[in-house]
Amino acid sequence: MAERTASCSCGQLTVQISGEPVRVSICHCLACQRRTGSVFGEQARFRREDIRRISGHSTEYRRVGDEGSVISFRFCPTCGATVYYTINDNPELVAIPVGAFADPSFQTPVRSVYESRKHEWVVVPDGPGIEHLD
Repeated sequence: MAERTASCSCGQLTVQISGEPVRVSICHCLACQRRTGSVFGEQARFRREDIRRISGHSTEYRRVGDEGSVISFRFCPTCGATVYYTINDNPELVAIPVGAFADPSFQTPVRSVYESRKHEWVVVPDGPGIEHLD
């Protein structure tokens, strides 16, 4: 079973996980672009029971997504990096930005959403099993 640790930039807030992600996805929505400061957000969703430990202090920011879900982002109050978040429609899952793992060998995303807002120069992986949604 895979053991992973996600961390903020300064290392104050960490999440330890045991297990594989349920899904890895890319989101091109404007809110994810603003949240990450990049052209898309990439996140891995894990079963809540696979979260072994959350250490450190976090600040919460809630927003309503385009489809009405309430998303609760937890970020480090020292460096500002988002380390995990939950979505009220999926309480059994915890999402973690893939960059928080600092692991270039992390799994390839299997879903790309809000592609109508994708920057035109971004090339999303294609192949069997990869969903592309507007």
